[in-house]
Amino acid sequence: MSTTTGAEPAASEAAGSLSRAGDLFQLLRDGKARTRAELALTTGLARSTVASRIDALMHSGLVGPAGEASSSGGRPPSRFAFNPAARVVLAVDVGATHMIIAVTDLGGRVLAERRLTQDVADGPDVVLDRLVAEGTKLLSQAGRGRDDLAGVGIGLPGPVEHGTGMPVKPPIMPGWDGFDVVRHVRRSLPVPVLVDNDVNIMALGERTGYWPEHENFLFIKVATGIGAGIISSGQLQRGADGTAGDLGHVRVPRGDEVLCRCGNYGCLEALASGPAIAHGLTLQGLQAENGGDVLRLVAGGNLQAIQALRQAGRDLGDVLATVVNLLNPSVIVIGGSLGQAGEHLMAGVREVVYRRSLPLATTHLRIGLSMAGDQAAILGASQMVTQYVLSPAAIEATLQAAG
Repeated sequence: MSTTTGAEPAASEAAGSLSRAGDLFQLLRDGKARTRAELALTTGLARSTVASRIDALMHSGLVGPAGEASSSGGRPPSRFAFNPAARVVLAVDVGATHMIIAVTDLGGRVLAERRLTQDVADGPDVVLDRLVAEGTKLLSQAGRGRDDLAGVGIGLPGPVEHGTGMPVKPPIMPGWDGFDVVRHVRRSLPVPVLVDNDVNIMALGERTGYWPEHENFLFIKVATGIGAGIISSGQLQRGADGTAGDLGHVRVPRGDEVLCRCGNYGCLEALASGPAIAHGLTLQGLQAENGGDVLRLVAGGNLQAIQALRQAGRDLGDVLATVVNLLNPSVIVIGGSLGQAGEHLMAGVREVVYRRSLPLATTHLRIGLSMAGDQAAILGASQMVTQYVLSPAAIEATLQAAG
């Protein structure tokens, strides 16, 4: 095996890996302004090659002028930087009973947002037609047109075959199994449409926005259902069929007599989800129909509700202790509507995870509440699209089509 020494071979190798404008563009995605000379020095490419690549990127609008660098004599050289305002993304979070739609720029900044009450059980035609109609209005509200749309990212509350965007036997989504979501949306919005499980995109949004330095990361959603978004070695893990992270149907020891809607007994979701906790409180004589009622009781200081929420945290901790031993994450973030209850749920999780997991696996483990809150899915849906449309291959295809 040969080895290289000195700057010239290394620069040559860099130039070989950055031979296309799409590859060069990746250096600019950090937002830092650079001159042509700086890019030539970094990549080892000829200045004429860099100049032609930059011209093509500027013509597309993805790169724009960013002032001038200091001059050592003569005319100051121009700087260039990624222009996230060049295009926009329609990011959509479809929940069991809600839909959040946002327009973001290519950097994930929210330009306009709308929150709607929408039952996913109304079926794909109703939900997706509303998504398109409201999304189109929101584009206009943000001062952008359909020609500015780079892509659509959608999170759904059930298992999704990521390669096709089709839901796979989702338990709370009647009529959605095998439905071609991408094709339906592209009839009205002919741009790339990417679909994933809502917890996966929440993990992507939370980690990108607040924990980018952590490559082994878990996002746990506790709401009407319970699920996990798993990021391992910096990559989102979907599993063979898109069902990775389905914690809600892992058996909890104390639930032997509790029937889950999936037909099995003892599932975590049947004990620790919002509806499950509400049902338990109803049996104790309290008025609680859903997770929102549980949060209302907790906020009012109701001791029974606080105790029930803490027990839900212990049940969740029982499952997470096994996950921690298997995956060894450095961060676990608890989100979803019940995550808003803060320390009551968290206390139960921490109590069990730190007691039941291997000491080495918890030495540097952090368990905290979501910082993105109810925008995690929107941020993740936007990120999912930008990762796709700003990839080297996609940029190159865009420039070739424009040329």
